[in-house]
Amino acid sequence: MTTSTSANVNGVHDHILRPRASKPLDPQLLRTQGAEGASKDSYFPNAPENGSSTGQTSGRSTPLPPDAPPSAHVISSTRKQLRAQQRRRLFPTIEYASRVSHFDPKSDYRDFQGFFVLFWIALFIMAVTTMLRNIRDTGYPMRIQIWQLFTVKVWELGIADALMASSTMASLLLHKIFRSTGKFSFLRWNSGGIIIQSLYQMVWFSFWVIVPFALHWTWTAQVCLTLHALVMLMKMHSYAFYNGHLNESERRLHALDHPSTADKAPAYQYPSAGHSPTVKEGDNEKKDDLEDASIAQLREDLAKELTSPMGNVTYPNNLTYGNFIDFLFCPTLCYELEYPRTDGISWSQLGYKVLAVFGVIFLLTVTSEEFILPVLVESASRLEDIESFSEIMLILAESISWLLFPFMITFLLVFLVIFEYVLGAFAEITCFADRHFYSDWWNSTDWLEFSREWNIPVHNFFRRHVYSASRPHIGKRMATLITFLISAVGHEIVMACITKKIRGYGFMAQMSQLPIVMIQQTKFMKGKRVLNNVCFWCSMILGLSLVSLFRNDCYDCPITG
Repeated sequence: MTTSTSANVNGVHDHILRPRASKPLDPQLLRTQGAEGASKDSYFPNAPENGSSTGQTSGRSTPLPPDAPPSAHVISSTRKQLRAQQRRRLFPTIEYASRVSHFDPKSDYRDFQGFFVLFWIALFIMAVTTMLRNIRDTGYPMRIQIWQLFTVKVWELGIADALMASSTMASLLLHKIFRSTGKFSFLRWNSGGIIIQSLYQMVWFSFWVIVPFALHWTWTAQVCLTLHALVMLMKMHSYAFYNGHLNESERRLHALDHPSTADKAPAYQYPSAGHSPTVKEGDNEKKDDLEDASIAQLREDLAKELTSPMGNVTYPNNLTYGNFIDFLFCPTLCYELEYPRTDGISWSQLGYKVLAVFGVIFLLTVTSEEFILPVLVESASRLEDIESFSEIMLILAESISWLLFPFMITFLLVFLVIFEYVLGAFAEITCFADRHFYSDWWNSTDWLEFSREWNIPVHNFFRRHVYSASRPHIGKRMATLITFLISAVGHEIVMACITKKIRGYGFMAQMSQLPIVMIQQTKFMKGKRVLNNVCFWCSMILGLSLVSLFRNDCYDCPITG
């Protein structure tokens, strides 16, 4: 009797002994089983109370009568499926599916932030290791050869840079003169204004390139001022020529007040940054079709051209010193009447980017001091006493191999400090919302793709003010060639500031991209993205090393002393 009584208490019959049901690990299962019990009571109010209706059941369920409604059958089937899913297995089932790895070209996975963090950790380890080695060898954590260059005539650099930026305001003053000209038609923008502005830009840029040579600055200060001068030149050109276009549009709009004598040619929509003009090639020659345009539509088109896309600024209300200074600080080279803005300055982000600028400059200096400068000095001294061609080539090959990795690190750090941190800091200061300063250039398959994606502000400037401006007159191929020529001249000017010579290495390195692009577009290379990306990276790193090791520049280059 005792046994039988205890068995009945446990919810089983007579001689059938079963283990007590264990508590499910999943809380969701408990809620599901509780709901099952409640639903069972509602569907089967006369079901026997033997313990099977509770959440902790013995595993048996009341069979459904044949005439049970379909809803009851569905609930019963669902309960069985849930119990089957929660059934414990000694070896859990592993689901297999057709999937690709994260690094597979077909993968849609793009979040590799961890590798970016690893990159900085590796650089930190490199810096700490270098400082420990310097302490052991010299007693000081850092060498001072390149650090001293940053302190020479730094005040002269600051004053000259401020004067250079201030002198760009002459474009605003000139434009006000061009706009206010009434009787003197030769001073209008389309007449003499373009010539005057272009001459001023040439004289202005030549002066500020010569100043560092005349004052005998170090190459670091000279490169800093020259790069900033190039930026200011592009900003000044974009500001002057876009406002000149708006000036002519305004003059035409006012002339339509007297339609009989007004020019009825369609409004030319100035190309926005990164896009080509909307007026097709050859439209200027179709005068018969253009004369049919209604004056009302022409007025509307001109009015739209004089108003910003967001509708808050209209020419000539933008011709103020505040607007010009704001444009100088905005991280863009293409002038617009209005830019999208953020709600305010994020001071934490601004502080982070400012600290990152100095941190990256520190890493650049460490890399140059420890891994680039010693190789250049040693190769220059070894080449002075060698006349054998084979030995010269051996020394050059050895030096290049030592410089490949440091130059790759230097290139990546220069990219980060400019496009991520400096431009990001100025974007935060000016609340500039469009911070798409670069694209995934590291996946580039040729130099044309690289030039479009690694420096979007400069690419937008060249496309808007060089390529789009020259293509209607000289065609697509010549416009591309002119764009590369101007870019090559800019690279050569920077190289001349570093080496104090004009040897054409920067110009040739830039122009050599065109034949490389032609090779990569052949039938054998076209479509092979991985192979072309490998060729791109090899030519990038190898080119930087070769330019630094040309014999004539290694003897008395200011880098090597």
